[in-house]
Amino acid sequence: MRQLREQERVITANRQTSWAFADAFVAEDEALHWARDRAREAGLRSVSPGTGAALRLLAATTDAKAVAEIGTGTGVSGLYLLHGMRPDGVLTTVDPEPERQQFAREAFRAAGFATNRARFIPGRALDVLPRLADGGYDLVFCDGDRLESLDCLAESLRLLRPGGLVCFEGVFANGRTVDSAAQPAEVLRLRELLRAVRESQELMATLLPVGDGLLCAVRRG
Repeated sequence: MRQLREQERVITANRQTSWAFADAFVAEDEALHWARDRAREAGLRSVSPGTGAALRLLAATTDAKAVAEIGTGTGVSGLYLLHGMRPDGVLTTVDPEPERQQFAREAFRAAGFATNRARFIPGRALDVLPRLADGGYDLVFCDGDRLESLDCLAESLRLLRPGGLVCFEGVFANGRTVDSAAQPAEVLRLRELLRAVRESQELMATLLPVGDGLLCAVRRG
């Protein structure tokens, strides 16, 4: 038993080192550093470099022209998405805090993206998403209120074209999602989200161990 515990500690340490290496592998430019600094000053959590790189890759793989983002923040995830999208692609990004979106505007401009590459909509996700076009999006990235995860999933399925991709950030909840101890409502909602995506006949899903967990699913054609 002692030997097994020692092996588990080694595996855990190796994984942590590997995850740190994966984040360090991603080179971030001045605009991303600036957006991260604004997020830290505002007390906001940004996607990790590894998560951002995964989003960039997924946007490129889907040849995304139209992407919807729930949770603008200060623009860190938006920068990664824009870098992966087609040159004529448009990012529609939603956030209840307009001042955060102003930081994102500045970050996008500093990265060299034209103003028509992003559409900023202030407001709650569940107020804004019903106004967006059915089947009009190649990718939907959700990084908003975890209590609204299931509702955002339903809206995302409506927004996505067949073959489109939906991603949810932060589904590990710092390890609480798999912790057997009593958990707050937002963690319980994340468990419901994971179960719903895994069991859906409309989706083909995977869970990427980057950052705080990135749940990704393709809408079947």
